[in-house]
Amino acid sequence: MNIGYGRTEIAEAARIAIEQFGYYHLFGHASNEAIIRLADRVLHLLQEQTNSTHFSKVFFGCSGSDANDTNFKIVHYYNNLRGRPNKKKFISRIGAYHGLSYASASLTGIEAYHKAFDLPIDSVLHTSCPHYYRFHKEEETEVQFCDRMIRDLTDLIAREGADNIAAFIAEPIMGTGGVLLPPQDYFKRVQEILKKNEILFIVDEVITAFGRTGHWFASGHYNLKPDIITLAKGITSAYFPVSASVLSEEIWDVLFMASPEMGPVMHGYTYSGHPVGGAIGLVNLDIIERESLIDNSREVGAYFLQRLKDSISDHPYVGDVRGQGLMMAVELIADRKTRRPFNPEAGVQRLIVGKCIEQGIFTRVLPFIEVIPFSPPLCMTREEADEAIERYTRAMNESIPELKILAK
Repeated sequence: MNIGYGRTEIAEAARIAIEQFGYYHLFGHASNEAIIRLADRVLHLLQEQTNSTHFSKVFFGCSGSDANDTNFKIVHYYNNLRGRPNKKKFISRIGAYHGLSYASASLTGIEAYHKAFDLPIDSVLHTSCPHYYRFHKEEETEVQFCDRMIRDLTDLIAREGADNIAAFIAEPIMGTGGVLLPPQDYFKRVQEILKKNEILFIVDEVITAFGRTGHWFASGHYNLKPDIITLAKGITSAYFPVSASVLSEEIWDVLFMASPEMGPVMHGYTYSGHPVGGAIGLVNLDIIERESLIDNSREVGAYFLQRLKDSISDHPYVGDVRGQGLMMAVELIADRKTRRPFNPEAGVQRLIVGKCIEQGIFTRVLPFIEVIPFSPPLCMTREEADEAIERYTRAMNESIPELKILAK
C-alpha cells in the first residue's frame, strides 16, 4: 500500500475505467490505451531511475507469482530458440521468496513453502543465503563472508556446468526472508560471475520497487543491470492486482526473430493487461511523483530506523535492527553474545505479533528466521513513525518475561 489507504483518486480512476470498459485480453494482437501508457511509463522510469536503456517490453499479469512463472517460461523459450535446450536450470537463494505458483514456489528458497508439495522441482537450485548477521562464522568479517557467498555460487555453477544454467534470480533486499540486506559488493561480484558464464540475471523487485527502499527501484540503488525485472505490489499500491515482467531488448529480439517460424509467443492470461489495472497504475504513479513519496520514504525511513534502533537495540532478545527506506526489520535472538537463535518451534514471532496487535500495531510472522518486519505506507509521517515505535516498544518490553522462558 505504498500510497496509503482510502485514495479517492484511485476509486475515481477505477470508476471511469469500468464505465468505459471494452476489453480484450493481451493474448494475441489486442491491447488498450491504459495498459499501453502504463507500459511506456514503467519503461521510462526504469531507464531513467536505473540508468538502464536495455529494457524493451513489458508483459502484464496479476501477481508477482505469475510474473516469475512467466519469467521461468520465457527463459526456457529463449534458450530453446537459441539452440541451447540444455541451458534450463535456475539458481535462487536459500531464504528467497519469489511466489507460490509452481515454478515460483520452487524458486522460493524457504522450506515451509515446499513441504508436501513435491517442491522444489529438479531444475531449480539454491545457493547460500547472504545474510551476514545470522550466518557469518566466528570472527568472519563481512568481506570474508561475502567471499564465501561468492565461492558457494561459483562452486555451484562449476558443479552443474554453466551450459546447463539459464538464470540467477534474486531480490535486491530479501523481503519475506527477513529484510536481508546484501553484503558490500555482493551484487557487483555476482553480476560479474553471471556475465562470465552467460547466465541471465532476473531481479525480483515485487517488494522493493516504486519507492519502498527510498529509491524508485532498488536496482538503481545497487547498480543492478538485470535481463528481466519482476514488478507487482507497488505498481498499483495493491489497489488492483497487476504484475509486470520487463524484458531486455536482447531477449525480445530472439523472440521476435523466431516469430516467422514459431508463430506468436503462446503465453498469456485472461486478465493480462487489464485496463482497470492500467488506469489505476497510472494514477498511482502520478500520486507517488506529485507527493514526493520516494523522498518521503527515504527521509522518514531513515528517521524510523534510527528511532527504532534507539528504542530497542538494548532489548535483551533483539540481535539486529536493519532496513532501507520504509522497509525494516528487527531480528530476535535467544542469546545476544553467541547469536544463538530461538528454537524455531518456540513461536517467538507469534508471541511478538500478538503483543503488537494488543498495542494496535499490525505486523506479520515471517517463515524463514525469527524476524519482525515493517513496511508502512510511503506517506507515513514522522509523528506516525514515533507513535508506531512507542507502541512497538511497549509490545517488545511486555514480551520479555515470556521470551526469557523461550530462550532457555
